[in-house]
Amino acid sequence: MARAVLVTALCYFRRMDLFEENNRHIEIAEGAQLLGGFATAAAPLLLENVATIATQAPFRHLLTPGGHTMSVAMTNCGRLGWISDRKGYRYTATDPSTGKPWPAMPAAWFDLAQRAAAAGGFKRFTPDACLINRYSPGAKMSLHQDKDEKDQTAPIVSVSLGLPAVFQFGGLSRQDPVQKHRLQHGDVVVWGGPARLAYHGILPLKEGHHPLTGASRINLTFRQAQ
Repeated sequence: MARAVLVTALCYFRRMDLFEENNRHIEIAEGAQLLGGFATAAAPLLLENVATIATQAPFRHLLTPGGHTMSVAMTNCGRLGWISDRKGYRYTATDPSTGKPWPAMPAAWFDLAQRAAAAGGFKRFTPDACLINRYSPGAKMSLHQDKDEKDQTAPIVSVSLGLPAVFQFGGLSRQDPVQKHRLQHGDVVVWGGPARLAYHGILPLKEGHHPLTGASRINLTFRQAQ
């Protein structure tokens, strides 16, 4: 039994290596890379882990400081989790809904995030937080900057699973021109360095069905918050 598990694991990681070697890498901007299909081989395991995490820290629609309800459902895993309410945006060590620590980040997630960051040009990435976003048709993420992290020298690693989405990527000002990139299941976007504080977002998700996620898109966003 142990030998079978070891052989399966070795074959799994070999398939990932072969897949990544033959995939497209697109430079979006200086410091920003789209790694096409980088997480496709890992997707079934990632989604299985998402379901487990959600039993411990359920998805919820957060409030913005202005009192608006976000259309995207969120949860977290890792040493820290990102939350939003009328008090503002911040990271916490515990889930305010349960009072318990956020679920631990699976080792395979940590490994995937590190490898994706390295492929995007950032070799020393140690994520301590992963935001898990669930998009239903019509859900969106307005243009924003990720700037609640104490360590903004570390990149952001964003994994797309399930339904395709249109990713917007702009500049350091909200008024800068915005690129639009269609993200497919398994695509990963990495940005840091001069692009670390670039405005970005997701256009309203279109209806559809994916064999692994149904009528939804799951996004894993890895961050080094401290």
